[in-house]
Amino acid sequence: MPDDEEQQEEQEASAVPTDSREHLDLKTHAQINQNLCGFIEDIQDGYAKVRLVASEEMVVDKRGMIHAGFLFSAASFAAIAAINKPNVVLVVARCNFLAALKVEDEVIFEAKAMQNTARKRAVTVEGTIGKIKVFDGEFSAVVTDRHTLSLNLIDE
Repeated sequence: MPDDEEQQEEQEASAVPTDSREHLDLKTHAQINQNLCGFIEDIQDGYAKVRLVASEEMVVDKRGMIHAGFLFSAASFAAIAAINKPNVVLVVARCNFLAALKVEDEVIFEAKAMQNTARKRAVTVEGTIGKIKVFDGEFSAVVTDRHTLSLNLIDE
């Protein structure tokens, strides 16, 4: 029988953000700030599309350049969403940032999970503005039985 903590984790995992455009299929990262990490546009088994609109909050200089960390965040969110399991965590990322972004640029990230049965999953992600590729990456993630913060990783 699940304890209160496990029940709470299941409820949190099944919760859907209020600004998620009613994507009821998202089973992970329910409380992510989609304004900063991108909005789910499409989600299917092994696939996710995330749209990131660069905003003033992301600017790093007077010319309006966007910090690359926001691209990484949206790409990693797309990778996690493509796996779409309640307890999934990224463990490896290899990324190429191919162009700088400015305020109001809109990037579409498409993520495709290469494996969908093992605990360790590989996902490729491509980010584009129109037909121009601005990001590509490969991510590895691990699916666990329980929330990562519930795991006892250090023996005392």
